[in-house]
Amino acid sequence: MALIVKNNMDSVNALKNLSKNTEAMHKDLQKLATGEKITGAGDGASEYAISERMRVQVKSLDQDDQNAQNGISILNTAAGALDSTIDILRTMKEKAIDAANDHNSDIDRASIQKVIDEYINQIDDNALVSYNGITMLDGSRNYSVVEGGTYTHLTNTRFADDTTKDTSVLDLTNKDGNNLGIQTTDTVAISWVQNGETHTVEVSPLEREKEIPNPDWDPADPSQPENFYKMVPYTLSELVDKLGGVVTLNSTDNYIGTDRTGEGVYTADGSNAITLKASQSGIAGQIAGITFKITDAGGEIRDNANKVFDFFEESIRAENPSEDNAMVFQLGTKANQSLRAGFSDTRAVALGLRSYNGANATLSVSTQNDANVAINVLDNALQKVLNQQTTVGAELSRLEYTSANIVMNSENTQAAESVIRDADMAKVQTAYARDSILTQAAQAMLSQANQNSSSVLSLLQ
Repeated sequence: MALIVKNNMDSVNALKNLSKNTEAMHKDLQKLATGEKITGAGDGASEYAISERMRVQVKSLDQDDQNAQNGISILNTAAGALDSTIDILRTMKEKAIDAANDHNSDIDRASIQKVIDEYINQIDDNALVSYNGITMLDGSRNYSVVEGGTYTHLTNTRFADDTTKDTSVLDLTNKDGNNLGIQTTDTVAISWVQNGETHTVEVSPLEREKEIPNPDWDPADPSQPENFYKMVPYTLSELVDKLGGVVTLNSTDNYIGTDRTGEGVYTADGSNAITLKASQSGIAGQIAGITFKITDAGGEIRDNANKVFDFFEESIRAENPSEDNAMVFQLGTKANQSLRAGFSDTRAVALGLRSYNGANATLSVSTQNDANVAINVLDNALQKVLNQQTTVGAELSRLEYTSANIVMNSENTQAAESVIRDADMAKVQTAYARDSILTQAAQAMLSQANQNSSSVLSLLQ
């Protein structure tokens, strides 16, 4: 082999390998220091891009879980206020039942009325509960309500299925086909609460004069009247008309009316029912409760009739028209992956316990009759709040499940990212030991290659 000094190829080759081994050792050190086998796009462009997207996903999921936890806190705040309102309404019904008993004097009922008024004030305070300055139960966070608002619908499913508007009150029967036993000499006292005030109309006797054409009438015979009159019992719709248009007999089949979305509402089991509809929409026209009291000529209660008439329950609540202001909880990594939570108005005025028109009228238990009417009003109010509490409970349950699912999704995504990105420390340590030895060997060979060229000096002496 020729002896040359200008181009020391052995040295060049040793330097190349030294650089290669040194670079490999540096990468091994970087992997050991970071714990990642892919520290940049140069280590694997597609793997790097995939893992970065996964890291964004994990961060987004963690924020989703935080949103869910905040939502749970909001709903728990609302649920606490609703629990308090339910407790108050339960106690108010107890007081109303007490006031309905004639062991109380009017002075006693006046004392109970003061307690009722304070409870109503507390219900309004509960409705103003807020989270981070957001008031939830005052109707400002309600779902959308159709233009014009909704009407109070009071439905009774205890009448026979073949009952119509034109059915005589004397022929009314219950679901079992048993006649209610109403007589024309009976008295029907109909009481209702509107704008916090109790109204009562008494109807007796239960018949009216009806003009009937005379089948024997002869225009040539002046002794024969063209029409004659007879007493006929009121029909169901004529009895309801005695309320002066406050409500109308809206339905006698399984259709009830339309809800806040404009969708039709039907009886739960598809059976026919009697539905009374308020004549005015919204909270201003709300009928908080209606009570029928049927007594015979001697003042005794018609038990069979009252048991049926006593089941007019609110099937559609009265609400003012409103836009959709429901709260939105963002729970996904993409736009509009969210849960909406709306809160109906649970103020005393919306529950039918206080006047809507600015007057300071509240639900009355000042008389035995008022107290009886108040019992049905409180049942309807309690049902409104229970419906809202049920909705909040369902949303809470969903958020809890959603949070658990988000945490699991985040964990699985992080595990998948780990497979792509994380380094096998034992394997990297082995590679580092190898590259370190090779680097030292290359250094030794470079030194030896440089020494080989010095042998040329012996020829020049």
